[in-house]
Amino acid sequence: MLQQPLTAGWQCAVCGATVDITQPFTWRCPNATGTDRRHALQLIQGIAPLRSSGEANPFLAFRPYLAWDAFVAAAGPTDAARHAMVGELDALVAAVEGHGFVTTPFERADALSDVLGFGADGGVWVKDETNNVGGSHKARHLFTILLHLRAAEQLGMAPWASAPDRPPLAIASCGNAAIAASTLAAAVSWPIRVFVPAAANPVVVARLHSLGATVVECPRLPSDPPGDPCVHRFREAVAAGAVPFSVQGTENAWCLDGGRTIGWEMARVMEETIEGPPFDRLFVQVGGGAFAACVAAGFRMSGISPKLHAVQTESCAPLARAWQRSAAVGGPRHAAAHWADCMWPWEHVGATAADGILDDETYDWLPVLSAMADSNGSPVVVAEQHVLEANDVGCRATGIDASHTGTAGLAGVVAQREAGELAPDERVAVIFSGIRR
Repeated sequence: MLQQPLTAGWQCAVCGATVDITQPFTWRCPNATGTDRRHALQLIQGIAPLRSSGEANPFLAFRPYLAWDAFVAAAGPTDAARHAMVGELDALVAAVEGHGFVTTPFERADALSDVLGFGADGGVWVKDETNNVGGSHKARHLFTILLHLRAAEQLGMAPWASAPDRPPLAIASCGNAAIAASTLAAAVSWPIRVFVPAAANPVVVARLHSLGATVVECPRLPSDPPGDPCVHRFREAVAAGAVPFSVQGTENAWCLDGGRTIGWEMARVMEETIEGPPFDRLFVQVGGGAFAACVAAGFRMSGISPKLHAVQTESCAPLARAWQRSAAVGGPRHAAAHWADCMWPWEHVGATAADGILDDETYDWLPVLSAMADSNGSPVVVAEQHVLEANDVGCRATGIDASHTGTAGLAGVVAQREAGELAPDERVAVIFSGIRR
C-alpha cells in the first residue's frame, strides 16, 4: 500500500485565501471575480516518498498522491472504491479512444543525442506523449476534473438532479486540448462547447464534430478587451453556468492535479532505471503554462529538481517577459504581488509552426516562474529556425510523428546547443507532447 501524502487543500498564491480539500467544485480562488481574475490556486500537499503501484494507468499507479483521491476519501469511499472509480472512468475513455491512460515511454534518444553532439555521459531523454489519450498530454490535466465531476455526482454533491440536467463543459482551444476534452466528454456523454478561433485547423474541427462537441467560432469583436477572444467567450459561458473544462489552472485548478502524473512517471524512471547522475535540465514548451507547472511539480515530489527551462517562441513570449520584469519587483518569488507589472497579453502575436503555444498570456505563469527560480533554471526564447530544426531532427531521429508544437521543448535544446550554453555531457529531458495533425 502506498503512503498517502497529506493534502490539506488549496491556497491562492496571490491573496492567500484557502479552500479545504473536502470542498467540491473548487475551480478558482474564492476571491476571484469577473473583474479581478489575478488569482491562482495551488495545492497544499505534504510530501511523501514517491512510489508507484506498478499499474500501467498512471492515475492508478500514483492514485494516493492525487488531490482527487484525498477529496473523495474525505467523503467516505474506501480505498478499493476509489480505485474502482478511476478504473471505471478509464474503461469508458477506452471505449471512445480505443485505449485508456497508460504510462508513456521515456528513454534516451541515442540517435538524436548523437545528432545534437552530446557525449556518452550526456544526452537527450524523450518522453513520448503522442500515443496518449487524445494524442497529447492534455487529457492528463482534464481527467482529474472529470473524476471530480463524476465523484461529486455519485456522492450526491452535484447541484443537478440527473445526467440530463448536467451543465455543459466548456473549453477554449483549437488543438490538442480541445480534442482531449471532447474525447473525455464523449466517454461520459457530457455535452461540451469548444470555443475556437476563426482560423481553426479544419482537421481538428472535423474531429471535434465527430466526437459530438458543439464548436463555437470566436472572431474578435470590436468590444473585446485585450486577450484571446476564445477565452473571452469561454469565460462568458462559464459565467452563464458551464463547467470550466480547462487546461488553465487559473480557470480550473483541478487540472493542476492530474497533470503531475507525467512528472511522476519521469521521476520514477530517473530514479529506477537510469544509471549515473540525475538530469541536469528539463526543457518544457510553454503556452498557457500548466504543462510546465505540473511537470515541475511532479519532479519536485521526487526530491530532485533539474533546472527548468520554459520554452517559448519569438512570436509570443509573455512568460520570458514576466521573468525579466520580475527583477524589478524583487525577483520571481515576489511576482505574485505584482501581477499587473509582470504578466499581460502579448500585444502582437506572430506566426510560428508551433502554433499550439501561441497563448498570448501565460495563465499559469506564477508556478512556472517559481519552479524556474527554485531550480536555478530560466526561460528560453527560440527563433523559428530552431522550431523547424527541432521538429525535423527530432522526428527523423526518433521516428515519433510529433507536431512542431509537440517538439517545441526540443527547440530550446537546439538553441542552447547552438549558442554553446549546453555542454555535451549534460543530461536533458524533453517531452514530445502532441501528434502531427
